Amino acid sequence: MMKENVLDVLMYLFENYLDDDDTESATDRESLTVELEQAGFPKVEINKAFDWLENLASNPPEADNSITRPDAFRVYAQPEIERLGLECRGFLQYLENIGILEAAQREVVIDRIMALDGDEIDLEQVKWITLMVLFNRPGQEDAYARMEDLVFDDALGVMH
Repeated sequence: MMKENVLDVLMYLFENYLDDDDTESATDRESLTVELEQAGFPKVEINKAFDWLENLASNPPEADNSITRPDAFRVYAQPEIERLGLECRGFLQYLENIGILEAAQREVVIDRIMALDGDEIDLEQVKWITLMVLFNRPGQEDAYARMEDLVFDDALGVMH
């Protein structure tokens, strides 16, 4: 399925380049494209993944006061409900409740999920997309580290 291919490319890039402390190892898009093709990813999916990342980098959280008010409540549109099952929506709420995601960041996560091709997104994919969003947000190192623990340790009940 197409969404899995784009997400697979994104996850591969994230695991092998974006999360690398040695920023010198990050190469240009052309070199990465060649390497991703050699790894077996279709060029069309590689280009979609790069576009997805570019949109993430240029998509700052909105400074919309209506979504940051403590009494604000997120109502999902029908296409979002179809893409994000109950488990995924509940997980995003959980991340907000424990302080990993702020409302504006949640909106970026939802935007990036909706930008993927395909149908329903599963919980594991939501975790990875959230991790990518937090990685791209300056000043979110603590939230990123906590989310990284959730992704790699899968320890939902162990958060303090």
